[in-house]
Amino acid sequence: MNIEIREQLYEGKAKKVYATSDPGLVIVSYKDDATALDGQKKGTIAGKGAINNKMSNYLCRLLESNDIPTHFVEELNDRETVVRKVSIVPLEVIIRNISAGSLAKRYGVSEGIVFDEPTIEFSYKNDELHDPLINSYHALALGLATKEEIETIKSLAFKINDILKKYFASINVKLVDFKLEFGRLKDGKIVLADEISPDTCRFWDADTNEKLDKDRFRRDMGKVEDAYNEMMKRVFGDR
Repeated sequence: MNIEIREQLYEGKAKKVYATSDPGLVIVSYKDDATALDGQKKGTIAGKGAINNKMSNYLCRLLESNDIPTHFVEELNDRETVVRKVSIVPLEVIIRNISAGSLAKRYGVSEGIVFDEPTIEFSYKNDELHDPLINSYHALALGLATKEEIETIKSLAFKINDILKKYFASINVKLVDFKLEFGRLKDGKIVLADEISPDTCRFWDADTNEKLDKDRFRRDMGKVEDAYNEMMKRVFGDR
């Protein structure tokens, strides 16, 4: 792709975003930095940036082939990808298939309960407020999204869950829960605008329930890099 990288627009916990010579495109650069517990825990996971970049791009292509619109355009190298420029909807969308993490703690239930139907949660994407949970009525009242956008986001999130659950089951992985973010293109169309990786998903081995995601970092379980590498191996095999 004939595109020039320009100034840095943003640096988050796991990524940097750069402007390009095309005003409709930006370059996302994935870092090895890791944070957890609302930024209180910080560290580095060797090779994480490359794994998250490649895995996210592979899964975005899978979703696109199943009629899910995403921001993905082209992978440039191990850590950098061209994506369509969006205006992020300030809602984090959490889909849960199995009880774990904050949900288990919040409701006083054990981890590992398989839900009859997936659940959906919204949190207000705001670091200063620590991303509080909100519902769709709050989102409307605060002007974060329109009713139509919220319905589109919910519909896309559940479809993404169906596609990913089936895919991960095929590589012997349980998709426990995951976080998504969506963005508006210039014409207002809502698209998936987030990574899908061990940073943003809970992955358990289907046979042993071994954790293959950032929980190993979050909970000081050790073998963090091994878990990321194992997920990379399962997704890409010998390719």
